[in-house]
Amino acid sequence: MNAIDGAFAPDSFDPFDLNKPHAIWRQFREEQPVFYHEPSGYYVVTKYDDIKAIFDDWKTYSSENVNKPARPTCDAALKVLKDGNFTAYSGLTSRVPPEHTRIRKVAQSCFGPRRFKTIEPQIAGIVDRHLDNLEAAGADGPVDFWREVAYPVPAFVLFTLMGIPDEDVPRIKQYGESRAALTFGDLDEAGQVAAAQDMVDYWNYIDDLVTARTENPGDDFPSDLLRLQAEGAEISRDEIKGVMFSTLFAGHETTSTLMGNAVITLMNNRNAWEALKADHSKIPNAVEEILRHSPSVTGWRRKARHAGTVGGVDIPEGAEILMITGSANRDDERFPDGETFDITRKNARTHLSFGYGIHYCLGFQLAKMEGQIVLERLTERFPDMELTDGFEAEFARNLSFRVPLSVTVNLNK
Repeated sequence: MNAIDGAFAPDSFDPFDLNKPHAIWRQFREEQPVFYHEPSGYYVVTKYDDIKAIFDDWKTYSSENVNKPARPTCDAALKVLKDGNFTAYSGLTSRVPPEHTRIRKVAQSCFGPRRFKTIEPQIAGIVDRHLDNLEAAGADGPVDFWREVAYPVPAFVLFTLMGIPDEDVPRIKQYGESRAALTFGDLDEAGQVAAAQDMVDYWNYIDDLVTARTENPGDDFPSDLLRLQAEGAEISRDEIKGVMFSTLFAGHETTSTLMGNAVITLMNNRNAWEALKADHSKIPNAVEEILRHSPSVTGWRRKARHAGTVGGVDIPEGAEILMITGSANRDDERFPDGETFDITRKNARTHLSFGYGIHYCLGFQLAKMEGQIVLERLTERFPDMELTDGFEAEFARNLSFRVPLSVTVNLNK
């Protein structure tokens, strides 16, 4: 079957609009799970098994386009990048073996459970400090959980691992937002130029950081990478910078969204919130179910290196593919009654929110640890928390990252 001949692509579908996408995603799964969407130029894939198969077949479906701007970069923004000597390339997500295998082996030896466990008390302290801020800001009325907790906490956690001073957190968060918008967003030319300048500043910041750790090593991730390089590990200085470029973005932006979406989802599913308050042992699986039902990342891209077939649809060589993992996570064939949020779901952890196969998220354990600590503390300190009357979440326009613009709550009834 040729997807273009029988394309099911209603005019109303806008892949950048992540406000209320679930009904149309379900319609796609039921009526045309794989189709060519002419306005965007993507072959869109919506079912679990099809997406998992693409993730698994990296030789046919390459990740080389993961960081390709979703909208063509304008000439003015390209000039900013060129004049600023911006030469960043993917740390891992856009790379394929054997290069990917070599770099990932080095990176994951420094960024894993052992190091995460050592900073768990610091994570709890960071969470508590920001919940204090939330309590103070919300003492007399509504408060934005996103701005006070979800947005900053993962950055402070990650930058503890990275050896970055607290005073630099706001600027690195800004760089992360600009990277997400320039790569996956729907910016106009002025927005692209501003984001491009942030990318230049971001790349220079990383270069300065690697230089500083070369001269004065510390107990942190860049120092570990440089130590392994000095001991003979096969990783170049530019590759170390690339890993830092990716980790400093992916390691906090998606965890912020996990926290924000967790509060939105649990406040809209009060029985689940009450269950977590009563029994913290249910929190780990609840985090998995939040990742399945309301994920931070709802789409990944691939490029067909060779012609292939997905879900009975012919995919030509060179085709751009948009895998809607947010849809796959609600596929009834994998997750019975998949649209329903259920913190007791036995197979919740088989979601695709961290990817699958060789590109499985390097920091998945850290994200889940942070999510669990936040829910433990929230249910203890603010058991009566609820969304403000009439609150309806709005999400940034983006091809991949479903980021709430605010999460406004009342802490007490």
